[in-house]
Amino acid sequence: MSDSTRFRWPVIAAACLLAAGCAATPKINVTSDPAANLAAYRTFNFVSPLGTDREGYESLVSTSLKEATTYELTRRGYQLADTPDFLVNFSGVLNEKLRVRTTPGVTRPYGYYGYRTGFYEPWYGYNDVDVDQYTEGTLNVDIVDAKSKRLVWESVAVGRVDAKTRENVPAAVKKVIPQMLARFPSAGGAPPPAPSD
Repeated sequence: MSDSTRFRWPVIAAACLLAAGCAATPKINVTSDPAANLAAYRTFNFVSPLGTDREGYESLVSTSLKEATTYELTRRGYQLADTPDFLVNFSGVLNEKLRVRTTPGVTRPYGYYGYRTGFYEPWYGYNDVDVDQYTEGTLNVDIVDAKSKRLVWESVAVGRVDAKTRENVPAAVKKVIPQMLARFPSAGGAPPPAPSD
């Protein structure tokens, strides 16, 4: 199995759960096309099929992502429409990570030579090794101009995913999507609204 294993449901579920549980808050990066006129947008809809759908039907993760995103966009004055100004898509991936840290250690003689520790300097040159194996999830929210079919805005969340964070997908999505859309402007180019509770 490769380092970058791509699945539909488990990958997206884990990626969506970046903000859940005790895991650290995900790192979020936003990129936008400077030539795009986001202020002209008033309506939205979703790409079909979404990057988080299973073949032939909408996944539970997609449903949760759509609900949370619809809530956030309507708070900003956008309206869901059949012929929208922009489309929203989601995608994600899991990567198994291995972090190895070495720190200089101090070894004191034990056993037979232990009684000498008061007379001699400790031995240096040995390293303490700390190995941290974890799963890193990445979730993307893409805003695509409906007319030109061009990506104009993207939010990417990256963070650790553990088994505990996979237990409640809808709650995790409700937490991470507002963070990811925090810098997306309101309809007409107005500033984003204050975070909701």
